[in-house]
Amino acid sequence: MKDLADAIESMEQLATVWRTMVLDRDPGADVRDLPGIAVRWADCGFAFWNCLTLTEAGAGAALLDRRLAEAADVMRAKEHPGFLWLFEDLLDEGARAALDDTAGRAGLRLAFPGTGMAGDLLPVPDPVHPDLTFVRVRTDEQLTAYADLNSRAYGFPLEAGRDGIGGSALWRYDVHAYLGLRDGVPVTCAGAVPAEGRLFVALVATDPDWQRRGYGEAVTRKALHEGARATGLTRATLHATEAGAPVYPRIGFRPTARIRFYGLAG
Repeated sequence: MKDLADAIESMEQLATVWRTMVLDRDPGADVRDLPGIAVRWADCGFAFWNCLTLTEAGAGAALLDRRLAEAADVMRAKEHPGFLWLFEDLLDEGARAALDDTAGRAGLRLAFPGTGMAGDLLPVPDPVHPDLTFVRVRTDEQLTAYADLNSRAYGFPLEAGRDGIGGSALWRYDVHAYLGLRDGVPVTCAGAVPAEGRLFVALVATDPDWQRRGYGEAVTRKALHEGARATGLTRATLHATEAGAPVYPRIGFRPTARIRFYGLAG
């Protein structure tokens, strides 16, 4: 994960996709591109739709100090909490070494780590899993099931996921969003959306009662298979949580960027 171009790609995919997602949630959402900071903030109950990211490559310690203070000020002005997604590989060596102290001075605390991934891996075969059938999200009921799976997987109230994507036409028609059903019950989900010549995988989740059975990998393969078939795209990207990161290399992704998710400390 030492190629700066990979980290830039990962950051730009976030900024591009999240602009679409946030404006889908609220056409009046804050999607400003400030100096060195991309704001993608729906200010809703779904914390993943409340996002900032730093955009400058090669930022040193002094610039990082300024940008983190500015980002924290933006976050404090919002009604709902969210995250600063910080791509470590965009920083120079000195800034990375000072990151913990710099974030603390800005009033930010590390929430969890993540990994940006990418690969020229498409198309992938149509997956088969002995426990699952796959259905594309088309109805409000299916979309609610998708939202609820994400809420349960990430420890959010059910209302949070529904506030994020409930009623969305984008998720029913433009995102290749799939549910994996076990005996007719949704237990896993994944979506893939075209973004700047790539398929971006988003909101992969499996019900905590049904994890570690290969369901997340299978439904991700389904979203990629159908997305690639519809678009002809050959490259895919995603941002993985620590728990999900081991799944994706089996599909053909490789780690390209280290991510830290920061929230306000208080």
